[in-house]
Amino acid sequence: MQNSFFVSTDKSKLDIDLIEDFLKNKSYWAKGRNRNIIEKSIANSLCFGIYTREEKQVGFARIVTDYAVFAWVMDVFITDDYRKNGLGKLLMEHIVQHPELREVEKWGLKTLDAHTLYKKFGFHNTTQSELIMEKIVLT
Repeated sequence: MQNSFFVSTDKSKLDIDLIEDFLKNKSYWAKGRNRNIIEKSIANSLCFGIYTREEKQVGFARIVTDYAVFAWVMDVFITDDYRKNGLGKLLMEHIVQHPELREVEKWGLKTLDAHTLYKKFGFHNTTQSELIMEKIVLT
């Protein structure tokens, strides 16, 4: 099944309508995010799309990184019709093996329900949560 799909970092292939619909209406982490924010986040991230051989986009992920010290995995999804086919694993394989990301020292992400997937790629729950701080600005 996975041979019927390919992963690309070519932003010109991204289906922004699909990404906006998923993030804004179907994700738990980006509910209501507006298109301008989505477009700006894509413009300033290393993005990965997963596509059928006919170039229909069926998944997405973006990485916020300095390409040396840190990489933060964000907005990862596979559309409903294509889940349970190993595509999340295929997408993550391409991300962690990407030539520009191979030397990154620290990776991070947040997930509510995909721990099993990310553990396959060396991610684990942090025991140093008291060291992690965040600032959230609500608009």
